Amino acid sequence: MNLVQVLMLLPTALDRQLREEAGIPHAYYQILATLSDEPDHAMRMTSLARLVGTTTTRLSHAVTSLEERGWVRRRACATDKRGQIAALTDAGMDVLRAAAPGHVAEVRRRIFEHLTQDDVTRLRDITAKIVPALNDR
Repeated sequence: MNLVQVLMLLPTALDRQLREEAGIPHAYYQILATLSDEPDHAMRMTSLARLVGTTTTRLSHAVTSLEERGWVRRRACATDKRGQIAALTDAGMDVLRAAAPGHVAEVRRRIFEHLTQDDVTRLRDITAKIVPALNDR
């Protein structure tokens, strides 16, 4: 039962913090952060949807909003005419850099300040066992 509460309450808390402090929803932050970790800060939309845990349709709507803000740009995939690439812009990276300190502090406050290093290690080990099953489609 505790896991269900964490899965319900944590996303709401993180979304609230990002909206209040950075003016963006958590879903947008996840997209920007995921792109920032990729070579050339770009990746296929289908892969991005999988990594941020959403559908391609929802991702497409989010990326459209991020494009309108100038934070992401979309281009055709060179190797697959049907595929699209989402790329983080310099402006998007600036937004991510500005939002990250508050977000990291909130994650620490909500989660890691309540755990020992052994707890963190166990949590990492447990989630490593669960994530593959969740990515099974």
